Amino acid sequence: MNSTLNLRANASVYDDDIVRKFVAATVLWGVVGMLLGVIIALQLAWWPANLGLPWTTFGRLRPLHTNAVIFAFGGNICFAGIYYSMQRLLKTRMYSDAMSAFHFWGWQLIIVAAAVTLPLGFTQSKEYAELIWPIDVAIAVVWVVFAINFFGTLAIRKVRHLYVAIWFYMSFVITIAVLHIVNSLAVPVSLTRSYPIYAGLTDALVQWWYGHNAVGFFLTTPFLGLMYYFLPRAAERPVYSYRLSIVHFWSLVFLYIWTGPHHLLYSALPDWAQTLGMVFSIMLLAPSWGGMLNGLLTLRGAWDRVRTDPVLKFMVVAVSFYGMSTFEGPMLAIRAVNGLAHYTNWIIGHVHSGALGWNGMITFGILYWLVPRLWNRELARPGWATTHFWLATIGIVLYTLSMWVAGLTEGLMWRAVNDQGLLATPAFMDIVHRLAPYYWLRVTGGALYLTGALMMVWNLLETVRGARPQVQAIPAPAAS
Repeated sequence: MNSTLNLRANASVYDDDIVRKFVAATVLWGVVGMLLGVIIALQLAWWPANLGLPWTTFGRLRPLHTNAVIFAFGGNICFAGIYYSMQRLLKTRMYSDAMSAFHFWGWQLIIVAAAVTLPLGFTQSKEYAELIWPIDVAIAVVWVVFAINFFGTLAIRKVRHLYVAIWFYMSFVITIAVLHIVNSLAVPVSLTRSYPIYAGLTDALVQWWYGHNAVGFFLTTPFLGLMYYFLPRAAERPVYSYRLSIVHFWSLVFLYIWTGPHHLLYSALPDWAQTLGMVFSIMLLAPSWGGMLNGLLTLRGAWDRVRTDPVLKFMVVAVSFYGMSTFEGPMLAIRAVNGLAHYTNWIIGHVHSGALGWNGMITFGILYWLVPRLWNRELARPGWATTHFWLATIGIVLYTLSMWVAGLTEGLMWRAVNDQGLLATPAFMDIVHRLAPYYWLRVTGGALYLTGALMMVWNLLETVRGARPQVQAIPAPAAS
């Protein structure tokens, strides 16, 4: 009875309808993005999968895949988690329901516009910033509306204290706006074409200042905010060290913004700028591992539940992958390691261990925790959630390991030269053919990951349609 009253009270205070919309979008675009990933992985292993059409080639579908996974799948779960958690942490409804709705529908229209323009070949050819200038303008407009709604909610909050997750959310809202606007400044010459205001090396430096910090402030800080809210809630334990979480936040946001130049090692960028990017990247290891340990130690006293609770399984593996990828990243920023790894499949393995191992796994955990509470239903098939966990874990491990081996193979074969300074392997294509088995392993790992995601979709659909109400009372927020 108390549980029912609490749910009705929350329904009148909080706007959970917008959360449900973003959750549904997360699931939809997640499957689309992962399916595209499997398709382009197959194209690298088996060229006929390009279908001989300009719209379905690897070069057209690859940016669509990255945009779908990062900004559609990742973006929608960030918005869902932010709208859900900040209302409860601040004890108030969102500032404007109309702005929330504009944010949701505007973001989905941007994703659809990307899905139309990128296969048609309309692109700015900038990593993670391929979308043409009219879509860039739309992104800025939608983001400003989101920011007004976000900070308006902070202004009308019913509590004085701001929990650390809110600080991570703030860095997400502010920094992504700055990164996107500065990197997208351009002079339009037609509806689909523009020229950046920067030239040459300056353009490259601005792009990778944006590119790496898009990873830092789109795929890291908001997800850490979600970790600091949803992991304690799922574990029913307070965060291990609130002081460490604050140190984690301020050190991370200060260091991350300087790391972009490590993408331009061995380039024409001045040596001091390259060294700056490398040094700050190595320093970034400390706050990253501090956050990982803070997350894992939050489970003290609840580790026995990890054996049986699929939500905690996903979250533990996600935080572990966060630690692994944030160790690997600084190591790859060291010149000697970068000289071997750059332009090889090792980088692909590193990116996917972060995006699918960290972002994907914590997203799955949040969805399995959130959907039963949003729709007041018990999870339809808990056993399927556990199976999904193992498929996803095995899939991403297989994917990452195959790309590590492929990358090392590539790098070492490129470095093997004869006395005349020519490649020891006479034909460059011999190196490409040597990678074929690893490409098929990547397809297998990606297919396993996608299969688990499809199981999740069916499980969540059955949960939403289910007739069994959830009788467990929703606990108060773990952190205050």
